[in-house]
Amino acid sequence: MSNSVVAAILFAALLHAGWNALIKRGDQDALIATIGIALGSALISLCLLPFVAAPDVASWPFLAASTLPQIAYYALIAWVYRRSDLGLAYPVMRGTAPLFVTAANAILFGEELSPLGLLGVACICSGVILIAGGRFKGSNAGTTVMTAIGIAIVIASYTVLDGIGVRLSRSPAGYTLWIFLLTGAAMGGWGMIWHRTQLFESFRTAYWVPIAGGASTLISYGIALWAMTLAPVAAVAALRETSILFATLISVFLLREQMTWIRIVAAALLTVGAVAIRLS
Repeated sequence: MSNSVVAAILFAALLHAGWNALIKRGDQDALIATIGIALGSALISLCLLPFVAAPDVASWPFLAASTLPQIAYYALIAWVYRRSDLGLAYPVMRGTAPLFVTAANAILFGEELSPLGLLGVACICSGVILIAGGRFKGSNAGTTVMTAIGIAIVIASYTVLDGIGVRLSRSPAGYTLWIFLLTGAAMGGWGMIWHRTQLFESFRTAYWVPIAGGASTLISYGIALWAMTLAPVAAVAALRETSILFATLISVFLLREQMTWIRIVAAALLTVGAVAIRLS
């Protein structure tokens, strides 16, 4: 990867941690916030679509197939954030996803990382699991961890699909906008049927959440898909998981969670993993 690609992915990781923190911030129901963010990204996409090239027809099957796990992803993170904190759910679901992505690409497409790259993936995954390791205590911890691993599989599925689709699209921007438009339209339609009153109230009192969250998730994933056209999918997905480091800082300074030596060691592992992938 070039330095510019690495920097862009790290910025995308910061944005991703940020919009997840918006969902978990506590002054609004997680499901309503999630639907609002999905709607915000869809509206932004709709405004931008006339200014970008349409994705090539060859990418349409992957675009359609990716929409389903994208919808499942939003629904599941809303469910898990209703029942757990950012410091437990986020590291597990984001940290284990690269393992599934790496395995899927190796088995299905023969796309392999160098030994140094695989070491980077291992360090990143070890780091985020270590962060979560000190937080497994609690009556709902087992359910949270299993749900988060399920979310990781969903993440891996749409990452692999989009990694192929965006390469076939010849328009990374167009492909990205269509994903968010279709996903946000589905989430928004469902929300308007079942949670219309709550959604309207949230738009009135916290209109900035759909705007800021929608823009952040759109830009974050757009950067990741663009990077997948220039570097191995597994490497991009793994480096993007440094969002765990940003989420940890947010959890400490904004959500007032305690920083322990376990988290410090885990952050060091994340840094080593990112450097290993950079040098692979």
